[in-house]
Amino acid sequence: MTVSVSVPASNRFEWLFRGMTEIFPHQPNSTDPGENLAQRLAQTDRPLRVKLGIDPTGVDIHLGHSIPLRKLRSFQDAGHTAVLIIGDFTARIGDPTGKSEVRKQLTPEQVTTNALAYLDRVRPILDFDTPGRLEVRYNSEWLSKLDLGQTLELLSTMTVSQMLAKEGFALRYEKETPIFIHEFLYPLMQGYDSVAVNADVELGGTDQKFNLAVGRDLQRHFGQTPQFGLLMPILLGTDGVQKMSKSLNNYVGLGEDALSMYSKLEKTPDNIIKDYFTLLTDLSLDELPENPRAAQKLLALTVVTQYHGAAQAAQAQADSIALITKPGQNAGGDSIPEFSISEIPFPAKIFQILSASGLCSGSNDAKRQIQGNAVKLDGQPITDIELTYADGTELVGKVLQVGKKRFKKLVGYNE
Repeated sequence: MTVSVSVPASNRFEWLFRGMTEIFPHQPNSTDPGENLAQRLAQTDRPLRVKLGIDPTGVDIHLGHSIPLRKLRSFQDAGHTAVLIIGDFTARIGDPTGKSEVRKQLTPEQVTTNALAYLDRVRPILDFDTPGRLEVRYNSEWLSKLDLGQTLELLSTMTVSQMLAKEGFALRYEKETPIFIHEFLYPLMQGYDSVAVNADVELGGTDQKFNLAVGRDLQRHFGQTPQFGLLMPILLGTDGVQKMSKSLNNYVGLGEDALSMYSKLEKTPDNIIKDYFTLLTDLSLDELPENPRAAQKLLALTVVTQYHGAAQAAQAQADSIALITKPGQNAGGDSIPEFSISEIPFPAKIFQILSASGLCSGSNDAKRQIQGNAVKLDGQPITDIELTYADGTELVGKVLQVGKKRFKKLVGYNE
């Protein structure tokens, strides 16, 4: 992970710089509070307004999404005001950043449903209770009221060449992939959010730098002091290779049960485990276990505790140990029944195996359980109903699970 900020060891704003990729503007030796955020924090006579905007285009929130939220919580704990903007208006367009084609526009009903689910997921991270620490705003509050004249004023602040410099737009233009005019409005509307809430600081991933910079430009245009932009890294997934994504099945969802979260995190690859500690926990990086296995267990226990509490985290650790070190027993200590897959004709689909094992009443039930995220193999969720195994070699010895109480240990293939 590359960090482009320099911090004196004695700096009392260490919480600010932890895990940061970039702060802009950033002149570390300057005493000007407009160029040095640490100076701004030290000299301010009021809580800063720290903005994080999210577009509720879906309900699947994972640990990668938690990184700017955790930084927002750090600002709250330091006495500042978190301004969480629900992009119910901008979500109807969808952020074109990193997209090779136009995003499907959502209905207001879809956006509302997603927003409520998102807020429920982030409650374990943010301080919702301390007065003055959190504002939840919906940008339809101001964007839906812009008339044509005000929209034209926004459009007049940016040229087409500037917009085409945005990552994604340039590539699509080069490949002659259509770019629709309403997509150009997205960064301007997100930037106008900063004007509407008078943001002092805005948080975002490294892919959001263009949008955050537009916010600075618009604040300057409307006579406000430009905000600082804080960029956080994009989290690699549990495979240690590609960015965390549900579509790549290398994610840890914030809504997952404690055992699922623990089982995934205790297998975190060595090459990313320090980044996970840095970005997902508050533990001192100087006091981490040297033993890789101990570090994995500590990471898993710490993160699961944040979302499920200490008791459930401890139980998840015990259950995981029971499943791994005592494959003949389930999490409660009872014997796990075995199922021989030697009689199954391979290649076989996962729903066929579930049906044959008796864990599901039939193929249709198995498909419903998979689609309902109730099926796991050795603690790893199975989400593809068409998942096919050429033979049973990679299944032998693993525990197939449906829900929280139904288990079968797979045995018998070429044993």
